[in-house]
Amino acid sequence: MNETPSSVVEISTKLQRIAKLAHDAPELAFTTLAHHLDLAWMREAYERTRKDGATGVDGRSGQQYAEPLEDNLRSLLGRVKSGTYRAPPVRRVHIPKGDGTQVRPIGIPTFEDKVLQRAVAMLLEAIYEEDFAPFSYGFRPRRSAHQALEALRDGIMAMSGGWVVEVDIRKFFDSVPRAQVQQVVRRRVGDGVLLRLIGKWLNAGVLEAGELSYPAAGTPQGGVISPLLANVYLHEVVDQWFVHEVKPRLKGRAHLVRYADDMVFVFEREQDARRVFEVLPERFGRYGLTLHPDKTRMVRFPRPPRGPVDRRDADDDGPGTFGFLGFTHYWGRSRAGANVVKRRTAKDRFSRTLRRVNEWCRRHRHDSIREQHDGLARKIRGHYAYFGVTANIAALKRLLHEVERTWRKWLSRRSHSGRYTWARMSALLERMPLPAPRIVHRYGT
Repeated sequence: MNETPSSVVEISTKLQRIAKLAHDAPELAFTTLAHHLDLAWMREAYERTRKDGATGVDGRSGQQYAEPLEDNLRSLLGRVKSGTYRAPPVRRVHIPKGDGTQVRPIGIPTFEDKVLQRAVAMLLEAIYEEDFAPFSYGFRPRRSAHQALEALRDGIMAMSGGWVVEVDIRKFFDSVPRAQVQQVVRRRVGDGVLLRLIGKWLNAGVLEAGELSYPAAGTPQGGVISPLLANVYLHEVVDQWFVHEVKPRLKGRAHLVRYADDMVFVFEREQDARRVFEVLPERFGRYGLTLHPDKTRMVRFPRPPRGPVDRRDADDDGPGTFGFLGFTHYWGRSRAGANVVKRRTAKDRFSRTLRRVNEWCRRHRHDSIREQHDGLARKIRGHYAYFGVTANIAALKRLLHEVERTWRKWLSRRSHSGRYTWARMSALLERMPLPAPRIVHRYGT
């Protein structure tokens, strides 16, 4: 059921009022928020919830929940208001990360739980969007990873490089201490209904391989509320600390860009970078978080002198380069001959994409050629949509070549088609070409 224009306007007006109050009273803890959760609000939350996502432990899809939607939303709202709502366990699955030797656990809530989480997140976002720092980009409205990448590049260029501190929090979503998260939330949210719901979500069980468990720490990735709570917590752990305690004590300029639990500090002076780098483990430890000792590192990243670029740094993920949001960052030459920060696809992300393509081709090798082509074309366009940045065209071309090779390999293993020579493959690609590399995100060259 779609909402009427008047109800959408009314919800928007309520959100604006909450946001204005949050902006005007930065120390205020909101004690009355749950009364906004009415049927119109739940309908809007339903409209904002993805309908085609994976199903939770109840196996109920978004389409099934919509039959009948009105009754389901009334039932959900009644249980929330009476305090009888019970957060169902999340269904845990694992997806590959990094070089494929490790996996990341993802928690999938039920569709109904997603709707309720979205309804609460709408209230919390109205408050916290007034608090969050401008250098925080992850899982926020109208903000993206590419905006974070641009902000990082602009910050480095503005101070002509310097020293970079990469921060990697070990298993952040699995280890974040729930009691401290709730304590931080209470500084801005005093509504008992919302606090109880947040507590229920944090302590919901995990169903994996048919076994139900209740981890003592962490908040499952995959839900609507977890990224928001992560931002709230890291705003306290990192952002506020950097602005109010770190920067006033520095001798030079400094810049921070954070995308959820991925973050990079940039310092103009080595002394400042070393001081912060040394206190980081203690700072995060106070909040129950541990930094990865190998992936948290300090990198010398000054603007190179005029003259030939050291191609060793530009071609290898070694000294003089650092990673952020799937890209390796390095100094290179612009078309005008100036030294600029460039980005290329990180090796682990490149390898992960090829592994997924290989697995997809293996599973779909008996599909029709047209179906395989369409599926691969969608995957390649999705890759270009993110990694298609200025100066990364070589990596895009290399990916296309490797995808073509992988496709040829699995076509040759179809029992009825015979071996695909490169001549035969070239003829196929001439008739049905895969998408050509394309730069989607452009910045100064």
